Amino acid sequence: MTVDYVQVLSGPEQMNAMLTYSKGERRVPVIVEGDKVTIGFEGKT
Repeated sequence: MTVDYVQVLSGPEQMNAMLTYSKGERRVPVIVEGDKVTIGFEGKT
């Protein structure tokens, strides 16, 4: 399993990638496992 940590505040490309996965939600963490995306510490999918 590969884990990539992305600092969304380090540049617009990283922020845009996070927003694409989270469908515009500005909450972290955004965890992507295959087709499943989990947003925030509460585990909203």
